[in-house]
Amino acid sequence: MEKTLHTPMYILISLLLSVNLTYSTSLLPKMILSFFGMNQISLFGCLAQMFSVYSCIMMESILMLLMAFDRYIAITRPLHYWEIITKNLLVTFSINGLIRNCFLVFPLVILSASMRYCKSNIIPHFHCENQVLLQLACGDISKNLFIGLFVRTFITVCDVTIIIISYIQILQTAMKIAAGSARKKALNTCSTHIMVVITIYLTGLLASILYFTSSTISYNVQNLCSAVYFFFPPTVNPFIFGLRMNEIKESLLKPWRKKNKPILIRPTPNNIVMG
Repeated sequence: MEKTLHTPMYILISLLLSVNLTYSTSLLPKMILSFFGMNQISLFGCLAQMFSVYSCIMMESILMLLMAFDRYIAITRPLHYWEIITKNLLVTFSINGLIRNCFLVFPLVILSASMRYCKSNIIPHFHCENQVLLQLACGDISKNLFIGLFVRTFITVCDVTIIIISYIQILQTAMKIAAGSARKKALNTCSTHIMVVITIYLTGLLASILYFTSSTISYNVQNLCSAVYFFFPPTVNPFIFGLRMNEIKESLLKPWRKKNKPILIRPTPNNIVMG
């Protein structure tokens, strides 16, 4: 509703929070129902949840890339920012990101659907995940392991590497700015996004490490770390953006300030009566 925020960066922020809300909604209702004993899920529902969560996580990574690119152009080429960062560019990148996600996630879901599960029908987690389903499967699981490892490695190495390179270039450009105030402003514009990137990828790295060492760690610890990975970033991201970015903060406070604006009484000069 606030037209002053209809700029590329704030469009990306709204998309990021929408993605966070989507995959949290894919997980949270089923997790709450399991606390009340309604802990059954069909294979189709399990695969649908897995597809939704994986797609949203990959889309989140795409948006992190776009944010890094946006800040890179804003600081290294500020005079050409509005020529390069356009709504068409954002739409194109977003659509390409969705296509990439489908190509990476669909094979994993299809292979999981075609497998035979005979070891058990109990998933010791609050959500469906490829690694967990493989523990219940019978037969050859090498293809699933390879594709799962490829997807995780590709997303992590490719996206994180590009983000790191972008921020290295940003810092180098910021250090070349002579004026202290201009340098501080340039660094402040990136600090918020760096905090969000660290929050997302650090919790993701912790969850990945636990999956590789799952044989030595209890399921309760794994579930706790998975919950932190899935729910902590969506919870703190709105606060990070709301508190660190002045434009969002001012837009949120504007209606409250208008409502509580004091009434000023201006005295008028006394009428002069001519005798």
